[in-house]
Amino acid sequence: MQFKDYYDILGVAPGADADLIKTAYRKLARKYHPDVSKEKNAEDRFKDVNEAYDVLRDADKRRTYDQLRAQGYRPGEEFHPPPNFSQDFGVDINDILGRGGASGDFGEFFESLFGRMREGGGAGARPRARARAPETRARVELDLETAYAGGSQRLGIDGRTLEVRIPQGILPGQQIRLRGQGGGGGDLLLEVAYRPHARYAVEGRDLVLRLPLAPWEAASGAMVEVPTLAGAVQLRVPAGTGSGKRLRLRGRGMPGNPPGDQFVVVEVQAPEPTTDVQREAYTRLAEAFPEFAPRKG
Repeated sequence: MQFKDYYDILGVAPGADADLIKTAYRKLARKYHPDVSKEKNAEDRFKDVNEAYDVLRDADKRRTYDQLRAQGYRPGEEFHPPPNFSQDFGVDINDILGRGGASGDFGEFFESLFGRMREGGGAGARPRARARAPETRARVELDLETAYAGGSQRLGIDGRTLEVRIPQGILPGQQIRLRGQGGGGGDLLLEVAYRPHARYAVEGRDLVLRLPLAPWEAASGAMVEVPTLAGAVQLRVPAGTGSGKRLRLRGRGMPGNPPGDQFVVVEVQAPEPTTDVQREAYTRLAEAFPEFAPRKG
């Protein structure tokens, strides 16, 4: 069974509000409705759209799904529900199927998560309440490169060294749940923070890099090499670019759906003249631009 990204199905970002989710759902429901659509696999797409909307429109179900998604699963990835998922996440199938939507017509992925509440109690039965150990919370600081790449990392937490799976592109404030690693056998919730980076500032999923340019590069335009977290790329600087100008490298920010961008903020730096030839060059430059008044206005 494959993991479903409900945000990707509706074509919205994980931070989309309820109105945007509703608008996206209505548009796609019209597009793929089996009675009118001529799209390939329209019926299957229509079911996926209804399933995604039923989860994302409800605050409790969406929060539960987001906690699972934060563990790093990706669309199409082989997926098996965590043990006792429904109980551990506090989900009740009676609540889920009783809130309207396309109940009874959900796919295997949905049923594997929430439908398991039916097991052992007959149709519509509620699960027997069981005591849960309290959650333990901790803060963990990650290097920006670690958060960008994701993967398994050994982290020191409260005097212990734990193997932690870092979701690719995880952002500050998001949490990683380590089941059974908290006090008394409860879960450990790690709230992510970034360590300060010498090169990049972070704005949501966007990265900001300050790029020094020589005056002649900024004035005449140039192709310059710019670092990104995925490796250096070539950036075209338009002629006449001034200090403070932000140039965009699309998709070069933090991974996500969609990924962030990297913004390059230009800083024009004038070299200090140390020889007669260099001082004379500045004098000729001033004579060539007699009307240039940088402090005018």
